[in-house]
Amino acid sequence: MDQCFIDRVYAGFEYERSRKGPPGEFPVLPPIPAGRYTDPEFQALERQFLWRKSWLYACHMSELPHIGSYILWAKTNSPITIVRTGEDEVRAFYNTCRHRGGPLVENTCGRVKGGFICKYHGWAYDLEGRLKGVRDRRDFIDLDMDNLSLVTVACERLGNWVFINEDPAAGPLEDALGPIAQQWQQFDPDSIRHITSYGFDIECNVKVMLEAFFEVYHLKSIHPETANRFLDHSATNIILWPHGHSLMVTPNRNPDWVDPGTIGMKEFIGVSELPVKTNVSYNVFPNLVTPVAPTGIPFLTFWPASNRSMRVECHWFAPDWGDGERHPLWEKRIENFNSILQEDIELVPKIQRSIDSPGFKGVTLSYQERRIYHWHEELDRRIGAELIPANLRVKPLLSQMIES
Repeated sequence: MDQCFIDRVYAGFEYERSRKGPPGEFPVLPPIPAGRYTDPEFQALERQFLWRKSWLYACHMSELPHIGSYILWAKTNSPITIVRTGEDEVRAFYNTCRHRGGPLVENTCGRVKGGFICKYHGWAYDLEGRLKGVRDRRDFIDLDMDNLSLVTVACERLGNWVFINEDPAAGPLEDALGPIAQQWQQFDPDSIRHITSYGFDIECNVKVMLEAFFEVYHLKSIHPETANRFLDHSATNIILWPHGHSLMVTPNRNPDWVDPGTIGMKEFIGVSELPVKTNVSYNVFPNLVTPVAPTGIPFLTFWPASNRSMRVECHWFAPDWGDGERHPLWEKRIENFNSILQEDIELVPKIQRSIDSPGFKGVTLSYQERRIYHWHEELDRRIGAELIPANLRVKPLLSQMIES
C-alpha cells in the first residue's frame, strides 16, 4: 500500500467529515427491487451465475498439511475435493467419479496415499486426477482413459490462502482480485498462520447479513456501546474497484486509539500505517469481508443455505509467531469480535421477517451505502442483465466512481 494511496485516504476523511451532502457527480440511486431478496427465481439465478462463477475463499494451506491431504468442500452444493499434490501445489476436482458418479472421498477431510479410489466400483485416480485403474477393464470397449480424468475446478493460491472457481473460463485469481492482491502483500500471505475457523447459522437471506458489512451507517443504532465508541462513521472513506470489490476505511474517533485487547501481540512486519491507525475493511466479491489489523485478520465468508437462511464463517489468521503456542490474548480478542458480530446476528432474522411482508417495497440507499449498490451492479453483470426480469434489474450508474 503506497504512501500516495494512504495520503489520499486521509484526505478523504477530511472531505467526508466536512461535506454537506453527496458530491455533485453522485447519481440518484433508484431503490434496489424487493424481489432480489425474496423472489425464488432470482435466487436461482444467483446460485447458477454468482456462486459458480466467482473466486471463493476455500481454505488455508495448513488445513492440507501433507501431500495427499484433502478437504471435501461443498459451499456451492457441488462436492469438490481440494487436495495438496506437492509441497507448494494444490488442486481441486469435483468429487465425482467419471464412471457412474460415485464419490471419491466421503469424509470432510483426510489424507490419501497416491490418489483416490471411487467408493462405488473402484476406479482409481492419481493426485493429478488422471484415471489410472479400472476394475475389469476387459469389459469396456475402446475405453479412452486419457479422456476420463476427474473434472477439474480452478484452484489458485494467494500465499497460504486457497481460492476456487467453478467457472471453466475463469481468469487468474490475481487478475480478478485487482488492487487487493497487491495491498494484501503487507500481511505476508506466504507465511500467515491460521488460528481457528467457526461459523454461525442465521435465518435470513445471505444478502441481508452481507450488506450489513458494507456500511457503517448502522453503528449508532446496532453497536452504540461497542464499535461506535471508537469509530467515526461520518468520515468513512469508500473506494469502489472493478469486479465488485471495494474498500471501506473508517478513522478512529481518537487518532491515538489502540485496541487494548491487542497490545503486546505480534504484528506483521512492514504493515502500512493505514491498518495500524484506522479500521480497514475489504470486500472481495461476492462474499468475503476482512477488517484487517496489524496483529491479525479475520476472513468473514457469507454462504447461502436456502433462500431465507445462510451461514457466516469466521477464519482467523495471524503473523507467524514461530514455535510454541499462539499469544494468549487471541482467545479474548476473538471473544470481543464475536460479541460485536452477535449484535448484527441478533437483528437480521427480524429484518428477514420484515422483508417477507407486503411492507417491503425495495431498498433505498444513501451515498454512505453505495458499496451495496456497487455489489448489486456486479451481480447483474455476472448473471447477465438479459436473463434478469426487467423489474428486478438494477440500473448501472456507478461506473464513473469505479477505480482501476
